[in-house]
Amino acid sequence: MKPISIRPADLARPHVPLLKPYVPGLQPAEPGWIKLNTNENPYPASPRVVEAIGREAAADRLRLYPDPGSSRLRSALAAHHGLAPENVCVGNGSDDILNLLFRVFCDGEQPAGFTVPSYSLYPVLAAIQDGDVVKMEFDRSMDLPIDRLASCGATILFLTSPNAPTGVGFPASMLGDLAQRFPGILVLDEAYADFAEGNAIGLVREYPNVCVTRTFSKAYSLAGLRVGYAMGSESIISLLDRVRDSYNVNRLSQAAALAALEDQAYFEETLRRVKNTRDWFQRELVERGWYTYDSQTNFLFTEPIDEDGRAGPEVALSLFEHLQENRVLVRYFPKHALTRSFLRISVGQESEMATLNEHIETWTGSE
Repeated sequence: MKPISIRPADLARPHVPLLKPYVPGLQPAEPGWIKLNTNENPYPASPRVVEAIGREAAADRLRLYPDPGSSRLRSALAAHHGLAPENVCVGNGSDDILNLLFRVFCDGEQPAGFTVPSYSLYPVLAAIQDGDVVKMEFDRSMDLPIDRLASCGATILFLTSPNAPTGVGFPASMLGDLAQRFPGILVLDEAYADFAEGNAIGLVREYPNVCVTRTFSKAYSLAGLRVGYAMGSESIISLLDRVRDSYNVNRLSQAAALAALEDQAYFEETLRRVKNTRDWFQRELVERGWYTYDSQTNFLFTEPIDEDGRAGPEVALSLFEHLQENRVLVRYFPKHALTRSFLRISVGQESEMATLNEHIETWTGSE
């Protein structure tokens, strides 16, 4: 009997074959690269993380399902931030949390809003839902357009704070004004808040429409284990729990995140080193005359100037390619007017940033 002739794409929901997936930064398979393109922490996770993973694996518990609610981690996070466990939901990275928020609050009749530029996963998650979107453009000043945001007509509004890819932070007072005026769910994506001067955790206690998302990928060096979480009103968290996978965070990830959270001394020391390197390298870029946004993250967003004093998309692309030829990876975003003249550079260890500086010198011809 001949098999039935079926084209799966013809059976999919009409919008799915048209989706353009999220494109992450290059992940080289071979060693020898300086990797400053995906905002990973340049330092290893706390030694307690390795110990916790080893204990979990050795205890013959991997054959058992993980705690479906990540209850120990949820309680620890709640205590750490001065909240109740009912105000926290743990996910498989903060991307999982963002996906749950789109799943609950976005479709063809309930649009999602976000600024441009910001995290390029947002439009992908909206498209998966076949949802409408409302985009609000930043200009070069990166001033937060509160009036436009508050009246954008979206059901849910996503704001990266500090912003990616510029690294610009927004005061909590300004975010509180937006929360008070926006008649929907305000998601403050704080993936980089540990590196910032302030955060919006206090707004969770004050405004029932505010949801703050965080990740262990950046400041806690756990990008490979995928742990993130949401903080919000009990009503918002209850909705997320209704749509998430029952076992969305595995045993090793739960144990590792709990151990990382408990080792605050290591966390603070690593954070200090990253911020010191960031501030030093930002001064280096500014001294070159390169326009560089003041960063409250673990990366820098800078507009290169070539040996002839020119800036622009061709110049940024030229440096990007020069660095890649020398096995140094940074990130280039050519699709938006605000970003196409800039490069985003993750903060590495001091030795890595010094090597990057040397390659910039050869590119500018000033060596």
